[in-house]
This record gives sequence, structure tokens and C-alpha cells, in this order.
Amino acid sequence: MKLLLRWAFIALSLFAAAYFLPGIRVRGNGWIVYAAMALILSLVNLVIRPILRFFAFPLTIVTLGLFLLVINAITFWLSSYLAVNFFDVGFYVDNFLTAFWGALIVSIVSSVLS
Repeated sequence: MKLLLRWAFIALSLFAAAYFLPGIRVRGNGWIVYAAMALILSLVNLVIRPILRFFAFPLTIVTLGLFLLVINAITFWLSSYLAVNFFDVGFYVDNFLTAFWGALIVSIVSSVLS
């Protein structure tokens, strides 16, 4: 039950990011796209993010943790790329700056909802 609630919170936070940022576009049936993208984002955060954090540990120390925002943006952008190109989910992120702000919005909104 807790996992489903967390998944719903991520989907709602993806909706907020797409609503506030013009560089994020959704094609297709909206809530299905958000639910699928939430699942893809969760899997990328589960598998890829720890690897990125391990290799970026020195940069994270030097920047006092601010580089974690860049890692969040990379995982958000990668999730969008995987969603569009491999899973045919219509969640498009235009560029890295949009991915940065989108990841920040998703982090804040999902934290507030949790």
C-alpha cells in the first residue's frame, strides 16, 4: 500500500512539473503516461542513481552536496529518454535545464506529498 501511495505521489509530482515547465510535454493519455513515467523514474532511481552517486562522490563532497541536484536532473532526463525511445511513453523533456528544474519540482512536490 505504501509503495502504491509513493508511486501516486511521484505521478502527481510529474504532473506538476509538466504543468509548470513548458519544456516538458506529454503525448497520449495523460494519467497513464504519468503513471508509466513514475514507474520508469522509480526504476532508474533504483538502479542508475546509486551508480552515479558512487562515481560522483568526490564532486558531491567538493560542492557540499549540490552536485546531487545535477544527478537528479540526469536521472530525470534519462528516464524521459527511456520512456520515449524504449517504452513508447509520451513524456518529453526538451533539454538538460528543463530536466534540472523538472527534477527539482518532482523532488519538492513528492516530498511535500509524502
